[in-house]
Amino acid sequence: MKVTPELTRPLIHSWPKAELHSHLDGAMRLETMLEEAARLDRMDLLPAHDLEGLTTELKKVDDSSDLWEYLAWFKYTIGLMQSEEVLSRVAYEMAADFAAENVRWLEVRFGPVLHTAEGLSMEAVMDAVLDGLARAEAEFGIKSGVIVCALRDRFIEASVAQAELAERYLGRGVIGFDLAGGEAGNPAKQHLNAFYHARNSLLNLTVHAGESWGPESIRQALFFCGAHRIGHGVTLVDDPELLRYVADRQIPLEICPTSNVQTHVVPSYEGHPMKQLVEAGVPVTINTDSRLFSHTSNTGELWLAHTRCGLDAQQTREAALNGFRHAFLPFADKMQLVADAESVIFGAP
Repeated sequence: MKVTPELTRPLIHSWPKAELHSHLDGAMRLETMLEEAARLDRMDLLPAHDLEGLTTELKKVDDSSDLWEYLAWFKYTIGLMQSEEVLSRVAYEMAADFAAENVRWLEVRFGPVLHTAEGLSMEAVMDAVLDGLARAEAEFGIKSGVIVCALRDRFIEASVAQAELAERYLGRGVIGFDLAGGEAGNPAKQHLNAFYHARNSLLNLTVHAGESWGPESIRQALFFCGAHRIGHGVTLVDDPELLRYVADRQIPLEICPTSNVQTHVVPSYEGHPMKQLVEAGVPVTINTDSRLFSHTSNTGELWLAHTRCGLDAQQTREAALNGFRHAFLPFADKMQLVADAESVIFGAP
């Protein structure tokens, strides 16, 4: 029987990893926020004007009472991310930060429409982000793809326009389509036309669901939108029949432990249903959601999954590998990444 070492945070850091759920507007560096606000003469956009003060202010995101309050913090980054220069810089730095912790495959999601407030077209937004990611790949070797996010609280016309944008950039850096934003009162089935277009364009599909609304949200994501993965999905445990359906079909969940605690969709790390989901046979992946607002990293989230959310060493290793197994990549590319990662995470046979 093969003996694998006990887990430590440095060991997890050394593993090759994949990140499947990270928002571009939640990955801006604090230093970049200050520098760009100063350069643009828009310090009024920030809640504090030096690194110490900004760090202190943004820690208050931990006091968010629900998902809506958590999402409100993104105004500080989105307000600055309205030019091609800033968008390219943030994408480059995001990939660089993930590369520094041995993330080999990065899926970057964002809503291009959010970055058009000062006149950029959605195409200009997309080109800038892809430029930044390409520069990071050339310098650090990290490969990436973009998931275009429609927004639950926007009119369906905006969702369809973003699905059409995703189709135009398929094969040019875009790999998938998503629906994000506050769930309650904004059912996924309202965006059926956008997902019909995305599905017929052969885009990979993921939907934020079962985060702040119950299993019905997951049902809509699966049966109306045709989701291949579910973002968060923590309320799946409340519906035993749906839980069995998801496990039987090996539909992956993109779990983000820290943001789940911050938004109070789980009571605590120790009260997270992650282990219950894993033991039910659901493929769980571990992700950051927001490096900035959740003050975290892919390594940190895997460490929390092991030390506080109840995953044992074997389950934590499997969760890390699941990031590669369920990446939105061609099958042959995915299997090569799985094989390469498995030899490190479990040790050479």
